[in-house]
Amino acid sequence: MSEYDFDLFVIGAGSGGVRASRIAASLGAKVAVAEDRYPGGTCVNVGCVPKKLFVYASHYAEDMHDAAGYGWKVQPPEFDWNTLRDNKNREIDRLQGIYRNLLSNAGAKLIDGRATILGPHKIEVNGETYSAERILIATGGWPFIPEFPGREHVISSNEVFYLDTFPKRALVVGGGYIAVEFAGIFNGLGAETHQLYRGPLFLRGFDTDVQSFVAEELQKKGINLHFNADIERVEKNSDGTLTAHLNNGEQLVVDTILYATGRRPLTENLGLDSVNVTLNDNGTIQADDQFQTSEPSIYAIGDVIGTPALTPVALEQGTTLAKNIYTGTSDTVDYSNIPTAVFCQPNIGTVGLSEQQAREEFGDIDVYRSTFTHMKHTLSGGNEKTLMKILVDKKSDRVVGMHMVGAEAGEIIQGLAAAMKMGITKKVLDSTIGIHPTAAEEFVTMREPV
Repeated sequence: MSEYDFDLFVIGAGSGGVRASRIAASLGAKVAVAEDRYPGGTCVNVGCVPKKLFVYASHYAEDMHDAAGYGWKVQPPEFDWNTLRDNKNREIDRLQGIYRNLLSNAGAKLIDGRATILGPHKIEVNGETYSAERILIATGGWPFIPEFPGREHVISSNEVFYLDTFPKRALVVGGGYIAVEFAGIFNGLGAETHQLYRGPLFLRGFDTDVQSFVAEELQKKGINLHFNADIERVEKNSDGTLTAHLNNGEQLVVDTILYATGRRPLTENLGLDSVNVTLNDNGTIQADDQFQTSEPSIYAIGDVIGTPALTPVALEQGTTLAKNIYTGTSDTVDYSNIPTAVFCQPNIGTVGLSEQQAREEFGDIDVYRSTFTHMKHTLSGGNEKTLMKILVDKKSDRVVGMHMVGAEAGEIIQGLAAAMKMGITKKVLDSTIGIHPTAAEEFVTMREPV
């Protein structure tokens, strides 16, 4: 009989924590999971799932506009925020129940409450103490809002999904995934939308062609982009509106200000000072490629360790960790060529290196680029463009980067990511017969480098 209450005690029932718990329990481990907010973590509750639902909703106005070119007589659309918000809430409630059932069916014990680490093998939840052979930290991240006068009047990506009323005018601050996506959501649902970013161009780290192309497309759709600007203070007016005073002297009067300026690891009040867990300079937990911290009995996965903040990455880490511990393997997670999508409008899908990264790594590269009007818009009258780009190492002919901005970019890039993972060359890509007529076939018909 084990000297501990549990073989594995997981703190956090998000994507990574639930996956690790399920796999470990299925391999015979006695597992407990503590969660103080909501099963499913950020992704299910205030992240990718509700955000994608909002993205779908925000695209319908454009779809109805496009339908007229195809002979559909559509009445001017009217959007009801309460219906969308409440239907989304019901779906999230359903998913939370599924996550609870997944843990229960796997044999893991779910404990509702905030866990605090008391020692290398000891945890406290709701005043009760538990012992565990191993502890896994999977607490994820939390939205970060900087300090400035009037900070109390703005919201984060946690609150935006539960607004009482939909704003007529919205300001989104930030330049990453969440900011760009919510600028499109607000705009698509009918709000006058501004996006503010302190740098010269948003989506830092993406290919420069993708960055500039997306900026042009968002502006065409009516989003007001403000680059090289930041908020100095926010003032709440007597009518409930907000005035954002910018550092360039400009003032913007809006109803809602969403700060999407990054996320930080959620480690506060976790009890890390009671154990030998080392933090990196940016506050993430230091862990090796087996996810073990400097305290041998404590492990960490997901956003809290600073690896790519993507749900599929946390899932893969959770699977790898559990299998390594309870089957004796020593696998690692490969972070190269991770595909990703930004669900702005139009969507971004990308895998591999940007052009700048490819030049730095390989020197001599071929660049293939194509911009065109999607076939759909030949009748819809829409002016949206699509961008596709392929980067090839000249010496090996290997494809090292693929990028797309356009409808269903994430769906298209997913399959290409598998090909890149297998080391696809441009010659093989060229020999692949395309599906006609599709936008995706452009990836196998680009012949001449720019």
